[in-house]
Amino acid sequence: MLKEEKERIIPIEDEHSSDIESQEMTAQETEETDSLEEELDKLMDERDEFKDKWLRTLAEFDNFRRNTLKEKSDWVKYSNEKLVLEICDVFDNFERALTTEVKEANFEAFKEGIALIYQQIEGLLKRNNVTKIEYENKEFDPNFHEALAYIPSEYDENTIAALIQNGYKMNDRVIRAARVAVSNGTKPEKKEN
Repeated sequence: MLKEEKERIIPIEDEHSSDIESQEMTAQETEETDSLEEELDKLMDERDEFKDKWLRTLAEFDNFRRNTLKEKSDWVKYSNEKLVLEICDVFDNFERALTTEVKEANFEAFKEGIALIYQQIEGLLKRNNVTKIEYENKEFDPNFHEALAYIPSEYDENTIAALIQNGYKMNDRVIRAARVAVSNGTKPEKKEN
């Protein structure tokens, strides 16, 4: 029986010491919880700051993209403005030539005026690095020529026999292929009268 009573008796010191320990644990847990909450608040503030910076950067990039597209569109829209102004000068000269009354007495002056307009156009093309594609005595090259016909001629086969329409290059890039007739290598038959 003694043994059973000993087990039932709880020492007072143990009860009291366990209350002190639990109070110490609660205080320590409270400090840790407060510290964790502070750290969590700090991390949430950092997260909000980064999110705000990210959203601002996205908005700035979107504005930049929109502005760049508009600038590019305007550049493409008005890139030929200088060339068009020069063409307008040539156009004005053609209008003047067309309004001139051509008679036998002023025909040579009219012809010289047309030659000057031709030279003006030729100069305009040269200033813009536009050159004619060579065709005389040249072998047909599909990179520069467009064959519209194969004809008998005194030239060798696959040699350009005749020009149908001039071709042009701009800065070594073909902007319009020369339209040509290509020799098929047979001599034309002579017709007897």
